Amino acid sequence: MIARMLDSITIPPLNQNPPKPHSHTPNTLSLLDKPVSSSTYASILESCNNPGLGKQVHAHTLKTGFFGQEFVDTKLLQMYGKLGCLGDADLLFDKMTLRNLYSWTAMLSLYVDNGLLEEAFCLFEKLQFEDVLLDFFVFPVVLKICGGLGNLEIGRQLHGILVKYQFVSNIYVGNALIDMYGKCGSLGDAKKVFETMPEKDRVSWNAVLTACAVNGKVFEALCFFETMSLCENTRPNLVSWTAVIGGFSQNGYDEEAIEMLFRMVREGIEPNAQTLASVLPACARLQKLNLGKEFHGYITRHRLMSNPIVVNGLIDVYRRCGDMRSAFQLFSKFSLKNVVSYNTMIVGYCENGNVSEAKELFDQMRIMGIKKDIISWNTLISGYVNNSLLDEALNLFKHVLTEDGVEPDSFTLGSVLTACTDMASLRLGKEIHTQAIVRGLQSNTFVGGALVEMYCKCQDLKAAQIAFNEVSERDTATWNALISGYSRCNQIEDIQHLLRKMKEDGFEPNVYTWNGIIAGHVENDLHDKAMQLFSEMQTSNMRPDIYTIGIILPACSRSATIERGKQVHAYSIRCGYDGDVYIGAALVDMYAKCGSIQHALLAYKRILDPNLVSHNAMLTAYAMHGHGEDGIALFRRIIANGCRPDHVTFLSALCSCVHVGSVKMARELFDLIQYYDVKPTIKHYTCMIDLLSRVGQLTEAYELIKRVPVEVDSVMWGALLSGCVLHGNVELGEVAAERLMALETNNTANYVLLANLYAYAGKWSDLARTRQKIKDTGMHKIPGCSWIEDRDDVHVFLAYDKSHKRTEEIYATLDKLTLHMKTTAL
Repeated sequence: MIARMLDSITIPPLNQNPPKPHSHTPNTLSLLDKPVSSSTYASILESCNNPGLGKQVHAHTLKTGFFGQEFVDTKLLQMYGKLGCLGDADLLFDKMTLRNLYSWTAMLSLYVDNGLLEEAFCLFEKLQFEDVLLDFFVFPVVLKICGGLGNLEIGRQLHGILVKYQFVSNIYVGNALIDMYGKCGSLGDAKKVFETMPEKDRVSWNAVLTACAVNGKVFEALCFFETMSLCENTRPNLVSWTAVIGGFSQNGYDEEAIEMLFRMVREGIEPNAQTLASVLPACARLQKLNLGKEFHGYITRHRLMSNPIVVNGLIDVYRRCGDMRSAFQLFSKFSLKNVVSYNTMIVGYCENGNVSEAKELFDQMRIMGIKKDIISWNTLISGYVNNSLLDEALNLFKHVLTEDGVEPDSFTLGSVLTACTDMASLRLGKEIHTQAIVRGLQSNTFVGGALVEMYCKCQDLKAAQIAFNEVSERDTATWNALISGYSRCNQIEDIQHLLRKMKEDGFEPNVYTWNGIIAGHVENDLHDKAMQLFSEMQTSNMRPDIYTIGIILPACSRSATIERGKQVHAYSIRCGYDGDVYIGAALVDMYAKCGSIQHALLAYKRILDPNLVSHNAMLTAYAMHGHGEDGIALFRRIIANGCRPDHVTFLSALCSCVHVGSVKMARELFDLIQYYDVKPTIKHYTCMIDLLSRVGQLTEAYELIKRVPVEVDSVMWGALLSGCVLHGNVELGEVAAERLMALETNNTANYVLLANLYAYAGKWSDLARTRQKIKDTGMHKIPGCSWIEDRDDVHVFLAYDKSHKRTEEIYATLDKLTLHMKTTAL
């Protein structure tokens, strides 16, 4: 089809005298009981707005002998076209023995209006071989076909013909040329036509303004708009405003689009459905819920709820703002139930974590007789993956493979590969790789990048390199996936080589490249090197972003280096990142692990919109530092504010109860766990057993161990044994020690605990026997470890360690301190 369109276009001689209506022997029309003529039929057909009535008139022409007359047939054709009766128009056109340019133009317009652009161009090709003289009015329709198909070459050929036959000076033709060039992406040609037009009207200005907007030159469009405003005859109308607002919105200038709408309203021009459909996506992306509600009110007052595009735009605003209740109400009451509206709702539920509701709507599509497209399947699969429902995602993918009329695409495979990556399942990943090869998608950039990530996660760098090499059009993201994979697999020595290859391939490393490399160092416990890379980023032209901060803070936490953590914190404050809920939570965690609960609390208070993640971080910090009362108070505030706790929240709160010895509060927490439908884990039970053991309720602790619905581990028995030592319960302590030693045969700490129990109880023979066993088996207690920061150095010490380069000074100082303490005690 497209190849035929590129053939040269020929044009017959021009028509200077279009056909006129002619009289016919007077007859009577039974409906009106009046004499009729061609003009009578023309008048009736032009005013007809009902297909049934139009067909009655058509039948009447057959009875009266007017059917077959060129003028009447053309009017019938135009009537069917106006009413959208494509089938009737096609049938009539095929039966017409005499076709004039008006009938051909009517059919061309009808095909265009129904989106049948290639069929329309085929019809135009046939027209050229008919003995029909062409006139200027057919060319705007043909140019619209070229614009819709985006065929610039044919458009330029038509332009040449128009110049040759001097139609180009016609204002309607000029406007159509501007529109065609704009839609074909040739803005320069559109502006040239505009500049050379001898006469311009408001449509001409709107055409060039729209051409600029759709080609991304939205500020050029604004310049044309402002110029229009200077002339009374071409002052911007609703079309002009809508074009500029749509241009800003489509090109990501969301604030500007909304400001332009406000300006439009201030100047007394009311937006219509198309204007609102243009600006609602900007409102959605900015997540301006209150503004979206204002739009909702305006749309309701102006009775625009019948427009499906506007309704879908409103639904999109609510779903992006997380208000799925309002989105569903709109969907239920006003939305046209089609695949687009269902897909929008499914996306919203998935993004807001309501995957079960998304699945319900997905299943409802079949009941409603709406055929799911690949976007429907991709949306739910992606929703499952993003909500860590990986098995469900893979099961749904299996259904896609058996669904008639649906073919998995690059996004389908990319999503299921992400699931395989998260599961670290090499076997499943290879199966998806096979599906990609069968469909020829292994060379796709998106699929190839996902394959690289999957193989890297599964520690198969050789396969990752092969998948990378198969990508036909590699981009920066593909390179980043490979480099990050090497870093995470601890192949640090290959990173510099890969960076050089990346540059040779024409791609410069960006902040995501650095983030991937730093993340690999952190995951492989190379914290010092990670901090060094972070410092290098700051001194280079590459500015660390919010994700860099999120990656580097755990390095500070794990190495307990508070000074470095403070440096990262200072950088995050300068960049305005410290108010982010996830960065704030990471800062709280870092300060808590570095020993400063005061700094952790300050970081927590700076979080702008704290959520459960940040609350849990602070609760954990309180528990870690033994601030039980503060932890319990924070837990009560979390519940009072309506935040739904999870298993981490309850675990931290239980730890706080352990520190204050509050059995009553711990029991309340276990009741709340059931209320909030949180399944207790072994850690929750261990906390409860630890608390009961510490306060001396050892029998109850032992009974709880016997009732827990999980496999009891060494930590749980160790908590009971410690309580027995503390309260001198030898009988129960021996039971706990026996179970503990069966689980951890060679753990010296367990034997030491048992020995302490015998010592507290005065059972010297048992104590001697336990110590002898420790000696006979050659067990040694793991030495304690501590470290301190001194400027940029971290000094690590073990018990009885003499490896430090300043060992003599350290022990001499220790001796002085020991002597001082003894002297002070005396």
